[in-house]
Amino acid sequence: NMLGTLRHLMVAANFKTQTVLSSRSALSAAKSTSIVRSFCSETDPEAESVEVKPWEEPLSDEKFGLLRDILACPSPVNLESALTNFIQEKTEPFLPETWKIHKFRGNAGLVVDSSPDASKDKLTCMIVGHADKIRLQVKSIAKDGKVYVESDSHLPQTLLGNQVMIFSERSDSPGDYAVIKGGTVEALGAIHFAPANVRSGSSGIKPEDLYIELGIHGERKQEQVTEDLGLRPGDSILMDRPIARSVGKNSYQGAYLDNGLGCFVTHELSRMIADESNHKSKKITENLRLLFATATHEEIGIFGSRVLAQQFKPDILIAIDVNHDYVAAPNVGAKRFPEIEMGKGPTFSIGSVASNYLNKKFQITAKKEGIPLQPDVVGRQTGTDAMAGVFSSIDCASASVGIPIRNMHTISETGVTDDLIAAVHLLHGSLFEIACDDADDLFQHPDLRSAELLDPASNK
Repeated sequence: NMLGTLRHLMVAANFKTQTVLSSRSALSAAKSTSIVRSFCSETDPEAESVEVKPWEEPLSDEKFGLLRDILACPSPVNLESALTNFIQEKTEPFLPETWKIHKFRGNAGLVVDSSPDASKDKLTCMIVGHADKIRLQVKSIAKDGKVYVESDSHLPQTLLGNQVMIFSERSDSPGDYAVIKGGTVEALGAIHFAPANVRSGSSGIKPEDLYIELGIHGERKQEQVTEDLGLRPGDSILMDRPIARSVGKNSYQGAYLDNGLGCFVTHELSRMIADESNHKSKKITENLRLLFATATHEEIGIFGSRVLAQQFKPDILIAIDVNHDYVAAPNVGAKRFPEIEMGKGPTFSIGSVASNYLNKKFQITAKKEGIPLQPDVVGRQTGTDAMAGVFSSIDCASASVGIPIRNMHTISETGVTDDLIAAVHLLHGSLFEIACDDADDLFQHPDLRSAELLDPASNK
């Protein structure tokens, strides 16, 4: 028995040695093959080379830093200046002399205008991302120091335990703000105090149960909050969670992808088009007036972009916003949503007021340039700034381009940078297609009387 066991161990050891050697040989062969292919591609001009598209590459640290800074700007609804001012600061260094920046009396919106002196005959296209972020608001301050809040568009269960920033207008200096960091969103205090149905998971947290825990203790608890800290009803509260790179390829997560992503795409598109050494950009600016808009008040009714549409009366209005990764969304399979996934390109909306002409341009551009693109179905409403034109009674072709993300309106929204860069190139290519159209080709509407009858027998 001992001799048999020894022989068995020797065979096993020999097998492992051969496996290791085989693996090393395979690795060495793979490296050699890679070196040969590299050498061939450098010496043989006809050797096949694989072109890596810009949206397939990891986002550089510089660009990721810009994305992080855009998303980190504290710009709750009705207090969006931090983000619009930041966009202006980042735009001015590359702004051509003939371009102009517009700002407004009634809101903190921003429009970068490529042809402020253009004639009324020049085709005008507005690209819109919205700066406002969903926020909590202080509702009341209890005698025990709890700061009760309005949860706005957040799902209460997703808020618990998250750190926040409270922006409080100073009573001794109206118009100036202080920020308080370190508080957390709470509702139950501890599982021991939760009702049985909440503990079992059969019921959730009620919005009116939410409060900010500031660790206030001792005497004068309420006064510590209202007088010493200066908090009062109406103060805005944001989640304190900057984005960071995640585990999956080119993925990232954090708060307020909605809609810092749209602002990033709009800004990067303006940078690309401002570079007239690019022949496509030059053609675009020659034939189109571009309005790169950072709008406000989208989250409470698409109000900011309505004002901008009424102000500039564009011929084309394209909204850039986030969309859902329906494939990864839990418990929605029975609802038969479109199979949209993050990492597979931006989306374009079909339905509602979405222009067939613009959607055609998106699809033509995607096919020509190999840009991944996903169709979405929106029914009555796009749910984005694309509605601004019709809401303002402006005759313009509208479209909505989306960036698929997971966990929308939570502190851990998740996306893939590939989709962002693909959206920039999709819009750039589509604007070039529009700029090349003759006047007679613009804004053609499909006439379904010319639809061809399919013959199943002919397989056509």
